Amino acid sequence: MRPSDAGGRPQPPPIHLHHPVVVEHAAQRAADVQLRIADAITGFAGSMPFVYIHAATFACWMLFVEADPWPRLTLIVSLEAIFLSTFVMIGQNRQAEFQRAQADHDFATESQELRENTELTRAIHALTTEIHRRVTMNRPGSDGGRV
Repeated sequence: MRPSDAGGRPQPPPIHLHHPVVVEHAAQRAADVQLRIADAITGFAGSMPFVYIHAATFACWMLFVEADPWPRLTLIVSLEAIFLSTFVMIGQNRQAEFQRAQADHDFATESQELRENTELTRAIHALTTEIHRRVTMNRPGSDGGRV
């Protein structure tokens, strides 16, 4: 039953901006410092400013810092790729964890809805049977009806 306002009119149901699993997942991630750092790095590494900064840095390195930048630059880029791939895997693990939590929540919700629908179907069947019994009993010429 919905709450009502001062005039007795029912209030609309509350508006939820995010799925409960999303809210819980965000709270868990915000509570862990390591996950917040990983989210910040992944968020920046997946942005265009990251690309622009790297393009400018590598161009400056090759043009102004070293005469033969390739050995050291190759080492730096390889190490960066290793770390960034680790952050990508952290993001994939996080996404898999989120999808599992959402699937668990959806399963629980659907199971409850199935139980409620089954109860409603049984109640409708009982009411239909009772209506049928009363209608057939009150018909003229039936055993329990009036003549």
